[in-house]
Amino acid sequence: YEDDDLLGADKPAGLAVHPGVGHWADTLGGRLLAYYDSRQIPADFHPVHRLDKGTSGAMVVAKHAYAQDKLRRRLHTPAFSRAYLAVCDGAPPREQGCINLPIARAADSMIRQEIRADGAPACTEYQVLRQCAGRTLLRLHLTTGRTHQIRVHMAALGCPLTGDFLYGTENQALISRPALHAHMLSFLHPITGRTMLFALPLPEDMAALLTGGKP
Repeated sequence: YEDDDLLGADKPAGLAVHPGVGHWADTLGGRLLAYYDSRQIPADFHPVHRLDKGTSGAMVVAKHAYAQDKLRRRLHTPAFSRAYLAVCDGAPPREQGCINLPIARAADSMIRQEIRADGAPACTEYQVLRQCAGRTLLRLHLTTGRTHQIRVHMAALGCPLTGDFLYGTENQALISRPALHAHMLSFLHPITGRTMLFALPLPEDMAALLTGGKP
């Protein structure tokens, strides 16, 4: 989706949103700037939220600072809702629930997060959709937006995301990334005020985990 104020992007797994160590050349921001330039679109890269490099799925990107500011102010409110699909190892203790555990950066790491009493409040709502091949497909909704929130909370529940090298067990033979997908975005358009809904289906590499096969 694209209009004069924003763009809806389907970010592939393995693509970083911003330049950083190990991924300076090819990023979502770089691709969008090249796209704007090739079509002489007067826009800049103004991300409203971010996804980890390994996470696939729906993002909304503002084309100008005013739209970005309005959308960012609505993050974690009913006016901006995000839902994820994830495949975890094992199964949660209940069919649905809310993981309400504070998260902070681990003292011995620049990347890894951990559950800690003095961390920032974090709440992840989950619902079991399907169980198969020793794994569970979940739909998750975020009411806060901490770094690695879903990954940390599912590991704390004893059900790390399949393929999560940082909080679970890496298994390149099954999947080359943590099995997490930004499935749905719902928000109010920053200029027109109308309700926008972006949704993307479960990607093939995650679907294969539920059948025991490979994508």
